[in-house]
Amino acid sequence: MFLKNPFVISGYESPYYFCDRSEETQNLVRYLLNGRNVAVISTRRMGKTGLIRHCFQQPEIKDRYTTFFIDIYATSSLREFVFALGKEIFEELKPREKKFMDQFFSVISSLRAAFRLDSVTGEPSFEIGLGDIVEANTTLDEIFRYLEQANKPCIVAIDEFQQIAHYAEANVEVVLRTLIQKCKNTNFIFAGSQHHIMSTMFQSPARPFYQSVSMMHLESISLDKYKEFVCQHFENNNRQIESEIVDKIYRQFDGHTWYLQIMFNELFSLTDIGTKCTVSMFDEALTNLLSVQEFTFQEILSRLPEKQKEILIAISKEGKATAVTSGDFVRKYRLHTPSSVQSALKYLIEKDLVTQQKNVFQVYDRFFGIWIKQNY
Repeated sequence: MFLKNPFVISGYESPYYFCDRSEETQNLVRYLLNGRNVAVISTRRMGKTGLIRHCFQQPEIKDRYTTFFIDIYATSSLREFVFALGKEIFEELKPREKKFMDQFFSVISSLRAAFRLDSVTGEPSFEIGLGDIVEANTTLDEIFRYLEQANKPCIVAIDEFQQIAHYAEANVEVVLRTLIQKCKNTNFIFAGSQHHIMSTMFQSPARPFYQSVSMMHLESISLDKYKEFVCQHFENNNRQIESEIVDKIYRQFDGHTWYLQIMFNELFSLTDIGTKCTVSMFDEALTNLLSVQEFTFQEILSRLPEKQKEILIAISKEGKATAVTSGDFVRKYRLHTPSSVQSALKYLIEKDLVTQQKNVFQVYDRFFGIWIKQNY
């Protein structure tokens, strides 16, 4: 399929619109073909989802495996997890022969009541609510038994896997690890964006998933590769682009995939056929993207207590802040006390407003950080 704008900002389209990641793709496919479970860790919007979808399209995976992908970022309990997994498996099977669905409901009997046939079209549907999952552990066990009986090996990718650490139930890691270690027909990809939680989950001897995966850390695509990708798509669509603007945007966003994509998506839309995208267009593109989100940014700030707002503004002005509880930092931004900064910072990190990598703090949403710096 040909896209009007080649810079995809949501989901995965095809290898043609996917930039590089050849080494990461090769490694992930190799791990899966050799029966390993994998943890893929990176900051959000760095391209984990795209990489996994891209791997699922490789012939050695696509032709030999049945693949499933669920995003559990919005879930808060094991029951919601079970709902997401069951629905994804059903949706994947729906286009196939009826015998696959018959097998699905013969094994996952606790969800059989949710199966419906449309009275007009005859199409199957999966009408299930959380209230239909009475015993989450029972249904989860049935789902795993179905995967083990599937006619082809399965790969299940679970995005934002660190979310299970926040579930209301205390033993979710134990339950999942117990089921997963019995699987012979299914491999798993655990993708996560909170480094400290994911690393602890898979590298701490005290945790159930200790040493159960091959670890992959997803970093930025190299500038050379991304520049080649951008210039090629502009050229293929009868447009040109100055090399300098690719450099400028890459540096501005530290090679963070999603921000690069949305900036070039906007710049592409501003560049008429037969013309050139220049560095002078950078400010217009950035202003356009910030203005779309301005109301949301104002709402977020308005809901924050004063101390949290002050530390968020201070970090935005620093760009990358270090020693945020030091006397120098507190005095520079006229904050209260180091202890109050520490307390406010804990909340901002928990709410994904600020990220921490080692001792460096940064506003999670780069556009939000830029907007704060411009307005405060």
